[in-house]
Amino acid sequence: MTATPTVIPHYDPATSTISYIVADPATSRAAIVDSVLDYDPKAARVSTASADALIAEVRTRDLAVDWIVETHVHADHLSAARYIQNKLGVGTVGIGDHIAPVQRDFADIFDMGADFPTDGRQFDHLFTDEERFAIGAIEARAIYTPGHTPACMSYLIGDAVFVGDTLFMPDYGTARCDFPGGDARAMYQSIQRLFALPPETRVFTAHDYQPNGRAPAWESTIAEQKARNVQINESVTEQDFVAKRNARDATLAAPVLILPSLQVNIRGGDLPDPSGNGRRYLKIPLNVI
Repeated sequence: MTATPTVIPHYDPATSTISYIVADPATSRAAIVDSVLDYDPKAARVSTASADALIAEVRTRDLAVDWIVETHVHADHLSAARYIQNKLGVGTVGIGDHIAPVQRDFADIFDMGADFPTDGRQFDHLFTDEERFAIGAIEARAIYTPGHTPACMSYLIGDAVFVGDTLFMPDYGTARCDFPGGDARAMYQSIQRLFALPPETRVFTAHDYQPNGRAPAWESTIAEQKARNVQINESVTEQDFVAKRNARDATLAAPVLILPSLQVNIRGGDLPDPSGNGRRYLKIPLNVI
């Protein structure tokens, strides 16, 4: 029988992001998935209310955090992984092992210099496809699901799969595939891997954009996705999906926080080092994004 972890969602309305605490009720061991570091783009100011709410929940429930994982390098919010690790004093920060090409792309765009490592060493652990790990007594598995980015990783923890931006709620569809290294055909194939999971598997998304003004939602099942996803249900062919996904992507504006997010997130959630005057700076490349 597949174990059922306790899943505690935290919705961030500023970025439409859902972060998760995933816990084994038998052992009180836990993981945090896709945390958020708050960022005010008008003032270029970071704050920690969202991350502090996760930390407070962990402490209230007396959980021991073993993992702080990212499904991918997000372009729409900053990661609080390192902040949470530092505040709790525990937790291995992990991401998929295809992070290197993403780092190379954006280190070049942001002119981070020849001494910026592009081998993933900013993270404590790089998950390989089909790698097994555990949250307490609950078995977990990393599933490589590229498409939105070339480094997307989904995490199957007991009967729950955390899919990042690969799938959204069935009434919204899937994420865009037009970032560097993105590929709609790869996304279609990745989703077929997810669709092969047991139909009752719970699906948790990293974002919800509330189509038609409905309330925020983040949980579905593989069966519901296969039957009702508006972009990639069982009746949609690969050719049709790729054509429609690419056509839609051509109409989309860049995410509001893409420039600060990428610079922080390829560093594993660390902010840039201070300059000689003691201040930290993010770069704005002109006419690139």
